[in-house]
Amino acid sequence: MPTTSAIIEALSGTLNVDVDIFKLLVAFFFACFPAYIWGYLYYQKQPEPRKLVTLTFIAGVLSVIPLLIYKGSWSFFPGLNIFLHSEKLNDINISFLSLFSIPLGVILVFMFVGVIEEYMKHFAVKMVDQNKFKSIDDAIEYSIIASLGFSFIENIMYFYFIWVGQGNEQFFIAFIFRSIFSTFAHILFSGMYGYFYGIAYFSDPVYQQEIIKNRCLFTRWLHRLTNIRSEKLFHEEKIIEGLLVAVALHAVFDIFLEIGWTYVIFPYLVIGYLVLDYLFDKKDDHVEYGRVSTERTSES
Repeated sequence: MPTTSAIIEALSGTLNVDVDIFKLLVAFFFACFPAYIWGYLYYQKQPEPRKLVTLTFIAGVLSVIPLLIYKGSWSFFPGLNIFLHSEKLNDINISFLSLFSIPLGVILVFMFVGVIEEYMKHFAVKMVDQNKFKSIDDAIEYSIIASLGFSFIENIMYFYFIWVGQGNEQFFIAFIFRSIFSTFAHILFSGMYGYFYGIAYFSDPVYQQEIIKNRCLFTRWLHRLTNIRSEKLFHEEKIIEGLLVAVALHAVFDIFLEIGWTYVIFPYLVIGYLVLDYLFDKKDDHVEYGRVSTERTSES
């Protein structure tokens, strides 16, 4: 498997290569499989209006555009290429429990990529929502659908460039790996974010106050400094918390791939699945104890 950074840099050259239409269509066809299968599994879990599901998927697809524009700009403005700047920091290694070390540049670049990708998926969910979501279930599921739209386009590009650059064998390896692992990874990141998004908008005011009392000192200080209403700060706090969790999980996944730790991807995603499943159960506990409702709390 080619490294993540190698493929990302290859994507920046899409404006300067002659596209093989046949291979691009085949890549499109193969990318449909993981998007449909994973989408069907989660749609069956919690059926939602097909029109809104389709709209959310399309929003996820469109959320890739700013990232493509950014990567395409590297050809005209090389200074914007984050990978070029990160190389200067690769001589600095960050050690973890004296077991292994990772170049600082690798950590920073994938945190940066994670921020962009997860924020764009968040933006897609936010644009589709417009008070249409009715529960935490909705927030989780539609976040997952948006992530499938994003990964659908990402898979098309990966399949195409790996096929063109690496050949048939690597193409099929990439298809299997990305269909099972990378696509589910996007589901995990966005599903975790969706939980926090749901908590932000469906928490009962009493439960909000319970969380507010347990805030860290910095958040309390920020609230006093900005004089933001508690409800508004709570919403933003939960959404930012969800984004940070998604970004961190995303960065760790990419770093594992970059440094060749593919053997830890399976247990990493299994643990992620168990945590996501726990959050689904925890959501049910919130409903049972009256902590959340089907009516959105005020955002203003």
